Amino acid sequence: MTASAHVPWLVVPTYNEAANIERVVGLARTTLAAACPDGFRILVVDDSSPDGTGAVADRLARAHPDEVQVLHRPEPTGLGPAYLAGFAVALAAGASHVMEMDADLSHDPRDLARLLDAVRGGADVALGSRYVPGGGVSDWSRLRRFVSRGGSWYARRALGLQIRDLTGGFKCFRADVLRAIDLGSVRSVGYAFQVELTWRSIRTGHSVVEVPIVFKDREIGDSKMNWRIAREAAFLVPALRFSGWRPPREAVTPGPVRHPSA
Repeated sequence: MTASAHVPWLVVPTYNEAANIERVVGLARTTLAAACPDGFRILVVDDSSPDGTGAVADRLARAHPDEVQVLHRPEPTGLGPAYLAGFAVALAAGASHVMEMDADLSHDPRDLARLLDAVRGGADVALGSRYVPGGGVSDWSRLRRFVSRGGSWYARRALGLQIRDLTGGFKCFRADVLRAIDLGSVRSVGYAFQVELTWRSIRTGHSVVEVPIVFKDREIGDSKMNWRIAREAAFLVPALRFSGWRPPREAVTPGPVRHPSA
């Protein structure tokens, strides 16, 4: 393991994002270069995209070998498994922090520095939140806003949490948090994965802070949301509360949970 391995890692899962991935990586590199003077890594996890996303990512990795690398998975098996595969690579390399972000530019890569600053400032997990003061969404229909807010409200009530944006997928973890929450037993495949990781982080006593972000609708490509993913989330959320899952004893970290703030 090289000394440069102990740096923040950004994991970006992709499936048919050839039109977006170069811009996403470029903006992320610019932001992380300023925020991480000791170095950083961007890991693109491509699920054998038929549109050639993997080839574009490989070209970026060849152009920036000290900053970008690619993990090719043989087939698409869902967002959760893609993230877990990427997390495993980052943790094995000795990452200090692990960040996650969508590849469709709905998350602004410039906000990565704010998430990283929140964790460096004392939080264990920083979550980019649409639903705290200063956060929001743009380019969404009234129906989509209602469904998104309703999903977060449902998850919050079912799990007894105070986090406002439980379904968000723009996060920064201290690496020790991911090691503590028993990633090997995570079974969520779709967007419920985001709820489960935040819930497990809180169950292990780690502090979570919400950082306001503005979420934009994708401009290019198709959304990956479908009725199967929505159904998984609807059934998984109450199942988490009554699953009997307990963190490993050594993983529990005493201390207050930090609730939503602007």
